[in-house]
Amino acid sequence: MSTNSRTLQLMDTTLRDGEQTQGVSFTPTEKVTIAKALLQSLRVDRIEVASARVSQGEKEAVSNINQWAKQEGFDGCVEVLGFVDHTKSVDWILETGGRVINLLTKGSEKHCREQLGKTLEQHTADILQTVNYALEKGLTVNVYLEDWSNGYQNSPEYVYQLMENLRYVGIHHFMLPDTLGVLSPEEVFVYLNDMCQRYPEAHFDFHPHNDYGLATANVMAAVRAGVSAIHCTVNCLGERAGNASIAEVAVVLRDKMNIALSINESHIVRLSNMVENFSGKRVSANAPIIGADVFTQTAGIHADGDQKGGLYKTKLGPERFSRTRSYALGKMSGKASLKKNLEQLELDLSEENQKKVLERIVSLGDSKQIITTDDLPFIIADVLESKNYQHIKLLNCSITSGLDLESTASIRVNVKGTKHIASGSGNGGFDAFIDAINKVMKHHNYTLPALRDYEVRIPRGGNTNALTECVITWDCGGELRKTLAVHANQVFAGVLAALKMINMQLHEQTTAPQEK
Repeated sequence: MSTNSRTLQLMDTTLRDGEQTQGVSFTPTEKVTIAKALLQSLRVDRIEVASARVSQGEKEAVSNINQWAKQEGFDGCVEVLGFVDHTKSVDWILETGGRVINLLTKGSEKHCREQLGKTLEQHTADILQTVNYALEKGLTVNVYLEDWSNGYQNSPEYVYQLMENLRYVGIHHFMLPDTLGVLSPEEVFVYLNDMCQRYPEAHFDFHPHNDYGLATANVMAAVRAGVSAIHCTVNCLGERAGNASIAEVAVVLRDKMNIALSINESHIVRLSNMVENFSGKRVSANAPIIGADVFTQTAGIHADGDQKGGLYKTKLGPERFSRTRSYALGKMSGKASLKKNLEQLELDLSEENQKKVLERIVSLGDSKQIITTDDLPFIIADVLESKNYQHIKLLNCSITSGLDLESTASIRVNVKGTKHIASGSGNGGFDAFIDAINKVMKHHNYTLPALRDYEVRIPRGGNTNALTECVITWDCGGELRKTLAVHANQVFAGVLAALKMINMQLHEQTTAPQEK
């Protein structure tokens, strides 16, 4: 790989091409929020935010983005896809306060002939008509050569002639998409190197898709070939298998090719979470850089190596992305994994007690239970028969639900030695239990934190009698904490997970230093 530092632009198209993901549609407010984060926090060079003439809501969003961009010094960084329609797309963009049009042209002879029903000469005349009008109105013009990858493979002379026709008419960027994600890295390098050599004065962008899972590798090949800019999206959003991931692209280009980028890596995960929430498309737990598990060591030998000298750490460290490394607890855990988690919790156990706790962890792991650091105090309390984490005990609980009927819960609990009886109602059994338990905990000046996420699942291939695992994410004053519980009844799994959070926080209140 190249070791000579060079600068490269990243253009994010989450708000245009990413919105072509099945089931994804951002509201105008969401679009503005994402656009601001991309330019102001993540510091991408350019963003493509919409297609012209789609809807009134789209027009409102683009107008608001352009107004903000002009005020904050990002004027000219916001781009909109336009069509070969003479004045219509150009006027739409102008009405939104836009400065840049990305004109969609046909980059393959087959698309030009079969979709448009036109010759190259006719299509060129239409393109030039729109380009000239846009330039007269003061817009910067970039051009997409749609289906360029197939066009270059099947009819390279068409691509060459189109480039010759547009080469000197004032186009700023020629954007070459692998529209259907069909290219290999070798093909990307050969094709783009040829384009860069034939037209050395042109600024070429590469727009990859991930249909073969090769988008990031193809980006590396495109950069080696000499392109000026790469297109990508947050969380790999995009049609079919999606586009190239901006997280992967940014990190790979920096670490493997010594490319200078404007990206502020510390905001990658935060922006990923934002787009995940707005889009409703969950990020895989093992997704590079942004996945929940990618900085978690599972094998005990890895934790041991890190303990003795950081043997399993690389420059791809979590600190770069405002994240932390964790050590999983399960059947593959060793003493080092346990020790790392004990250090995090500021707990100290004798060697003998560590061995007992580790045996229980391995046993739970064998039964396919997921163990988190938050579960460790409960495992310790159970193994050592400690009463520290038994501030609240559920003595009895009855929950009833019916079709078109409000659910009810009746509970009997022991809180710090005092027994309470309460009932509650709600929209479902868990909600009814929370209503009842909050009535009890008011007597102890305690309220459960806000619930941020609630997941219920059974093992893959599980039967109707399988254990149910419930994982609840709580917002504890801005800090997200998770509790987990397992029960054959999914409502009671949630009940036990909620009790774990109460026990943890009551214990923290008990052990907190007293104010003088």
